[in-house]
Amino acid sequence: MTEYPSLTRALAEALVDVLWFVEGCEDDQMDPDDAVKVLEGAAHLMGGLSVDQRGELLDLLGEMVEEEADPDRQEFLEDFPEGFGLVDDPA
Repeated sequence: MTEYPSLTRALAEALVDVLWFVEGCEDDQMDPDDAVKVLEGAAHLMGGLSVDQRGELLDLLGEMVEEEADPDRQEFLEDFPEGFGLVDDPA
């Protein structure tokens, strides 16, 4: 069993795992409308985080990107902040 340095890190890992799974589901694995609801719900929740909470999550995601060996998952992690509303869209 992996030990995490904090509860926040463990929860961030779990959240990313769930969203990675949902985003990668085929239509026969999960109803596309349900998948969109889950992804939009997560983005809405993250949109309500305070500036400090966003910063903490962004820091954790940065650590996760550096530690990730799977290139596809690493790309997902790199795109996560913009895709889930943690940062403003680039101009």
